[in-house]
Amino acid sequence: MPRIVTVIVLLFLSIQVKAQDTSVEKKIQQTIRAFFEGLHNGDSTRIKKTMHRDVKLQTTFTNREGKKVLKSETKAQLLKAIASKKPTDVYLEKLGSYTIKVDGNLASVWTPYEFYVNGKFSHCGANSFQLFNNNGNWEIIYLVDMRRRQNSTALKAKK
Repeated sequence: MPRIVTVIVLLFLSIQVKAQDTSVEKKIQQTIRAFFEGLHNGDSTRIKKTMHRDVKLQTTFTNREGKKVLKSETKAQLLKAIASKKPTDVYLEKLGSYTIKVDGNLASVWTPYEFYVNGKFSHCGANSFQLFNNNGNWEIIYLVDMRRRQNSTALKAKK
């Protein structure tokens, strides 16, 4: 009988831990979704709420000459660009999936994507987010995206 009780307790605890993990992952996804809703709607205020005050933003790509490039952008530059979006322009970033890793108050999220402007394919690649749990509020502390012009086969495989 004591063995059965031990097994039941261990099973219950493992279910509780998994439920907590799922809840944390949902909160992290909510932060990222809010970021992209702000992007799609040209709402810099919504995006600002998803980012830590000291966020770092970078983009990497290969230029026309074949040189690998890493560009940095400030939070203020990103917010200004979003706020300057023409109301007639339609931005859509289709995410293929979320791969989320969490350890305490640090999370890492990988999202392959395709980006469209006014319904036309612009570029694709992957986003890498680092998030910090700022006392119950998941905030983006680092975002780097990789961009390429060729359509992603990885994203198509996820559809």
